[in-house]
Amino acid sequence: MNEITTTGPDGSPFDRIKRTRPDGTEFWSARSLQVLMGYTRWEHLQPAIARAMQTASNTGMDTTDLFRGSREKSGGRPREDFELSRYAAYLVAMNGDPNKPEVAAAQTYFAVSTRQNELGVPRQLSRRELAQMVIEAEDQAALAEQQVKALEPAAHAWETLAGEDVGDYSLREAAQILNRDSAIATGQNRLMKSLHDLGWVDGKGRPYQREVDSGRLACRMLPYEHPHTKEPQLGSQVRVTAKGLRELHRRLGGERPLRLTLGGVS
Repeated sequence: MNEITTTGPDGSPFDRIKRTRPDGTEFWSARSLQVLMGYTRWEHLQPAIARAMQTASNTGMDTTDLFRGSREKSGGRPREDFELSRYAAYLVAMNGDPNKPEVAAAQTYFAVSTRQNELGVPRQLSRRELAQMVIEAEDQAALAEQQVKALEPAAHAWETLAGEDVGDYSLREAAQILNRDSAIATGQNRLMKSLHDLGWVDGKGRPYQREVDSGRLACRMLPYEHPHTKEPQLGSQVRVTAKGLRELHRRLGGERPLRLTLGGVS
């Protein structure tokens, strides 16, 4: 049976929008969560999702598993969505606008349910226990936000694989790897031009589907900081896979053999 089911009509409204995959894993649609958190527009929730993803990334978690990109089928053109794990939904709630009563309700629900899920506590909590859980969750969110601001982007050396996902790299990271061969001199912008000249991306820097299907390029939804407002945003990023790097190394005239391994480049 491949049908995805939702919970029954009882319980919290956040319980009612929870969905279950055929393998038994649970998730919340970010689009559905948007409504319950009091956001009238999808783009208004995106900064909270971006901050949540950054928090998860900075603590070493796999954001692609916690925040699974998906498409909402609403009768018209499919819209971007995310399948959020319980912890991902918790992070989104904790990064929402605290002045919204709907956000406060989401924070309480996910703080308590995430804690109960960790401890396996089925019983009804007392008001004191409930308040303590919410306080602890708020403290953790504040600490995570401080860590996000304090952490500087790590330097990506030739010896270290970088990027959100093992096996693909941002253009900056790919250029750094390629530049370790003295026969190649490139940078992020020059590498993008090379991708366009090779016919791998279109005029707007978007990868052609054939290149994604071939395994040379990938496209990820990742958080970034708006250059003017400094607000976290979500945007698509073209990334070069290990296969693509080897092909680029050859086409750009590389001389030193390029060998990529899990944990290093030589």
